[in-house]
Amino acid sequence: MSRDIVNYLDHEFAGLINSLKDLTRLIQPDLLYRTLPAPTIGENIVRSAAAVEQMCGGLTANLWDDPFEWTLPESLATADLIVEYLSEVDVARQSAFNSIVDDNALSKYISVPSGEPRLLLSLLLETLVIAADYRGRARTTNKILSGEGATGFII
Repeated sequence: MSRDIVNYLDHEFAGLINSLKDLTRLIQPDLLYRTLPAPTIGENIVRSAAAVEQMCGGLTANLWDDPFEWTLPESLATADLIVEYLSEVDVARQSAFNSIVDDNALSKYISVPSGEPRLLLSLLLETLVIAADYRGRARTTNKILSGEGATGFII
């Protein structure tokens, strides 16, 4: 029983969470939730992690709730609190990936709230893309607000 693909995906999710932690630690505190016409850096970091948390909760406990209530800026007001939340999401990720027996499980259908059965692999990849997109938004906003300059941006 091979777990090559499962291990690869698990590694990608772990890398995403670790990069979110690193980014969170780098952000100047006054920029974390600076009000913008778009979501803040902190909101994008938290939404990235929340996407992973929601998927993991769905896979391990069939709880597909959006973690909106406990991921509000009021609840995660500092970088330390966000990093703590990211660590909790990482534990949920480990539990979810430990429950996937082998690569053959990736081709199985699972029930999701929409009622349409989904391939496990499809759900994992979609979640990774969504979470990576939020991370990218957070990084870009941080670059703009922290004055790293626009020389690296392509317009």
